[in-house]
Amino acid sequence: MKVEKALISVYDKSGIAEFARGLASLGVEIYSSGGTAKELKSAGVPHILVEDYTGFPEMLDGRVKTIHPKIHGGILARRDNPKHLAKLEEHGILKIDLVAVNLYPFKQTIARKESTLEEAVEQIDVGGPTLIRSAAKNFTHVGVIVDPKDYGKTLGELRKNKSGLSPETLRSLSVKAFAHTADYDIAIHNYLSSEKFPQKLLLSYDKVSDLRYGENWHQLAAFYRNPDVAEICVSSAKVVRDGRGLSFNNLLDLDSALELVKEFEKPAAVIVKHLNPSGVGVAENIFEAYGLAHKADPLSAFGCIVALNRPLDEKTAEAITSTFVEAVIAPKFSEKVLQVLAKKEKMRLFETGELKPTSKMSRDFRKIVGGMLVQTRDLKTISEKDLEYVSDRKPTKDEVESMLFAWNVCRHTKSNSIIFAKKNHTVGIGAGQMSRVDAVKIAAMKSGDLAKGAAMASDAFFPFRDGIDEAAKAGITAVIHPGGSIRDKEVLDAVNEHGMAMAYTKTRCFLH
Repeated sequence: MKVEKALISVYDKSGIAEFARGLASLGVEIYSSGGTAKELKSAGVPHILVEDYTGFPEMLDGRVKTIHPKIHGGILARRDNPKHLAKLEEHGILKIDLVAVNLYPFKQTIARKESTLEEAVEQIDVGGPTLIRSAAKNFTHVGVIVDPKDYGKTLGELRKNKSGLSPETLRSLSVKAFAHTADYDIAIHNYLSSEKFPQKLLLSYDKVSDLRYGENWHQLAAFYRNPDVAEICVSSAKVVRDGRGLSFNNLLDLDSALELVKEFEKPAAVIVKHLNPSGVGVAENIFEAYGLAHKADPLSAFGCIVALNRPLDEKTAEAITSTFVEAVIAPKFSEKVLQVLAKKEKMRLFETGELKPTSKMSRDFRKIVGGMLVQTRDLKTISEKDLEYVSDRKPTKDEVESMLFAWNVCRHTKSNSIIFAKKNHTVGIGAGQMSRVDAVKIAAMKSGDLAKGAAMASDAFFPFRDGIDEAAKAGITAVIHPGGSIRDKEVLDAVNEHGMAMAYTKTRCFLH
């Protein structure tokens, strides 16, 4: 397909003058309108105004510029259809071979907190998507460019092929164009619907990269990002070093670790394996916090993910490199720290920038075969004022601190989950068990003597007293759980028999 005439109408003027100048040098006749025409005029690029060609002026404050049969007829006509060509000649319509269009900044407008509905509506482009879809539909005969990044390679191909574009290029540009308008429409739909659970769920994600493999070696995988994500998360983090390349499991574990470490204001370290924390520590500095997290379960920490809520320092970096760590995610890595980590060249490094609170409006998506489950994210935290003390013995100040810490970790551990903790660090974690008492036994086994004087958190109520009895054997002195079982009295009796303190949260924190 040879390009002889092009229509250019863009909001983002990046590189457009150079692109148009390149087209003109190939003898391409350019048609343009509005601000784009002014840009081309100031750059000295020859062009014809759309209104001069159509004989119809822009109107309605620029809302109608290119919506005209002489424009869309010239784009949509099939060059291999004699009837189409005859109609073009009958009505004096010229064939348009290339369309370069990008759209009003709707997403950027609604991203501003102060933007109004009226401002947003004014940024809903009509003529642009219409041009794009017309050209993309007729991709066997017309080229369409929606991304300024494609100007250079398109010009290169035109120069190489005597003003021609290959069928492969035309199809590729069409696919990109349809994705562009679909993404634009999704943004408009989601903004105007303003519903957590709309009748039609429309999502748009951009591909970041292919991954080394999926959950297992024989599975293919890729990483996609929500381009509109505003919060600090793995998807928005900078990949400082990808080591051997990112895997599916790396990203899942990084996400799990980062979301947990964001819970803490003081310096904190989280170690994660297979979506569950193996150790969590909070201290006055990040080195001590990492030490507490690693000490909680050094065996499970082999091949782990480490998340920090403070910049990684050299001393902590030395400690991390003393064992096998798959990846580290932290607010910042200095050049000196990177030099320390250079000895572990296969370790992946992610930089988040300063951690900030999570958006309260965000949703959680879980896929099932043939469907999607959507819920609001569990961002519910509790403080001492939320607790209901129900045991004969009230907890000490240190026990309350331990209980609340354990509960925070419990919220990020797969159910059924049991957390043993002392004030600012975990000592034993029983995760992902079908039986709650088994989760207690695992936490006790992991903690050993460190369980003595620790608090225990459970993500749901105890259905029987056996979990309490096992915790007492391990040395647990305080218990925090939702309450609400038909056997609450039986469980409370066990707590009192063992001289423990117990508090109800009256809220559950299942995680599947």
